[in-house]
Amino acid sequence: MDDPALPTVVCLAGLTRNSCDFNGLATYLAGQDYRVITIDSRGRGRSDHARDAAEYNVVTEAEDVLSGLAALGVAKAAFIGTSRGGLILHMLSGMRPAVLKAVILNDIGPELELDGLMLIRRYLQNAPKPANWTEAAEIQKSVHGKLFSALTDEDWMRHAQAIYHEDENGRIVADYDLRIAQTLNALTPETHVPALWPQFVGFGHLPLMVIRGENSRLLSERVFREMGNRHPGAELLTVRDQAHAPHLETGDLPARIAAFLKSAFQA
Repeated sequence: MDDPALPTVVCLAGLTRNSCDFNGLATYLAGQDYRVITIDSRGRGRSDHARDAAEYNVVTEAEDVLSGLAALGVAKAAFIGTSRGGLILHMLSGMRPAVLKAVILNDIGPELELDGLMLIRRYLQNAPKPANWTEAAEIQKSVHGKLFSALTDEDWMRHAQAIYHEDENGRIVADYDLRIAQTLNALTPETHVPALWPQFVGFGHLPLMVIRGENSRLLSERVFREMGNRHPGAELLTVRDQAHAPHLETGDLPARIAAFLKSAFQA
């Protein structure tokens, strides 16, 4: 049941991902008496595709989040942002800081490693097209398994069902507007990726948890530690045997996140 009286947690997914990434965590948190809202950014999951591919940018997507929260009557919430979702939270810290009660950044920070972005670009450009759900899970495991050795076969199937869907012809297809991948086409080994430290400063007065996959190639250990230095009260959590981005429904992550949220809402 959607109860506006409960403390609200808003979940924002990655570049080509959608709210299905949070199914397990959202179910757990709902059982802990939180109102959980998971948002599909435009062009992902159940949201409509953008009319113009130029609309796929973090500022527009942050404005979409604010519009959605206004429609739902949410004035303040704790936010969980995975990858692109975390970049949107950096935007919100400047655009509407009053909406932020607490922030959890999942494998994302104010500096991104270009090598990790190029890796994502290469994967999306050559994204496999599975013939069935078993093959979809096997493909994901074969591509990412070495960096995510903590995941089980059940986890890989759940992952596949989160990133693909069946189209009207019964084909297994990616669950996002393929034009989103084109936003990375301009990346080269010489690309300068702007840092977001000024926006990160906006989290300074908030309860902050930063989660990093041990094998992440997008959020470096250096930046992860610097985030803790610049926000001394931040809780830094490294997830062993996972990379970008850790699956938040696995291991003790739901309990750790719930404990952080309980403390944040009591503050």
